[in-house]
Amino acid sequence: MLTGAAAACGGPDGATSAIGPTPAGLAAADSLVAAWVADDRVAGAVLSVRHEGRTVLSRASGWASSRTYGSGQYGLWREDGDRSGGPRPVDEPEAMTLATVFDLASVTKVAATTFALMMLVDDGTVSLDAPASTYLPDFVGGGREAITLRHLLTHTSGLRQWVPTYYHAADPDAAWAYVRALPLGWPVGQERRYSDLGFMALGRVVEAVSGQRLDGFLAERLYGPLGLASTGFRPPDAVASGRPAEGTSADPASAGPLLAATSHGNPFEYRMVHDPEFGYRIEGDPDAWDGWRRYTLRGQVNDGNAWHAFGGVAGHAGLFSTADDLHALLAILLGGGEASGRRWIAADVVREFLTEMVSGQALGWQVPPGAPAGSVHHTGFTGTWVLAVPALDLSVVLLTNRQHGGVGPDDRYPDLAPLQQSVADALLGGG
Repeated sequence: MLTGAAAACGGPDGATSAIGPTPAGLAAADSLVAAWVADDRVAGAVLSVRHEGRTVLSRASGWASSRTYGSGQYGLWREDGDRSGGPRPVDEPEAMTLATVFDLASVTKVAATTFALMMLVDDGTVSLDAPASTYLPDFVGGGREAITLRHLLTHTSGLRQWVPTYYHAADPDAAWAYVRALPLGWPVGQERRYSDLGFMALGRVVEAVSGQRLDGFLAERLYGPLGLASTGFRPPDAVASGRPAEGTSADPASAGPLLAATSHGNPFEYRMVHDPEFGYRIEGDPDAWDGWRRYTLRGQVNDGNAWHAFGGVAGHAGLFSTADDLHALLAILLGGGEASGRRWIAADVVREFLTEMVSGQALGWQVPPGAPAGSVHHTGFTGTWVLAVPALDLSVVLLTNRQHGGVGPDDRYPDLAPLQQSVADALLGGG
């Protein structure tokens, strides 16, 4: 579906100010995404744009599931270049739909954990400038006493960016014990370094303060009351809790909504652990753990830490959702905390969370370059992206399953940053 939207209006001084995407901009954004699907750079995609509460672009294209893999290495990275387990087409691919449920990956950080913190700040239950140890008494030592919630939300805590917690833990408590004991990688507050571990800590803060697991708190306080039937962790349980036989994939069709397939195993994380030249170095023997999933992931969170160590529910990854549900969440930001006829978060709290704190970074949310003040966005490793532009009452959701085709010759997945930026440019610049 594609409809026009007003482009500009005259201000009191005769200047022109943008009020929304133009028909040309919408058509350009639509074509950009369609080209990526047609060129098989991503298996499938959903692009949805809302302006002033009205859907002005909504398109599903490509496939939610279209590949299978041979026995080989099940998609895991091989230093010798063996691709015998690479992707091949299935006989009956499943088309992408507007209602397809996606693994949001790091969009969880904002659509789950950051929203939870916004509500707790609004309640007066937590303070952004209080030490995290106020809520997590075991989060002390080695300089951790200086880390505040604001540091964690802006990725300036000094916590490491990523470690394979599943090498050391098989449950959330053990994973947290390992994370909180790790030495800091950098001085607290010195510089921004995007950290999954920081959001693992924030997820624990929500649980410690609320007395509920993160998924339960959000279902009770936000997703349920907002009517987000397709948003949550581990959906549906009949799929997400199962471990399919080696070399096969879970069948979500009988268990509920259509789920987009992501990667076959975790080849990227496998290389992160096994290839010291890839930019990540781990402690100990990379062969000490061999719990790698050897099937196509569908309904199971792609992130290894979230799945293996945190049971599918974590502050940094694990949330699943649809384009429509994400628009409903973004509407809270666009409305200054008010949406669907009620106030969810105080306007001053929303304003603070959307304010740029360090270069390119607000509280939880990231700040898109060149967008109007107060705009925020976030990406997810599986190929997801959300953008909110309160000044234009505009929200954009682009969901892809970029991992489903496997890694390329460089052992990486397609880089969606250029596509996301081009879509933003088309919508904000009028094409």
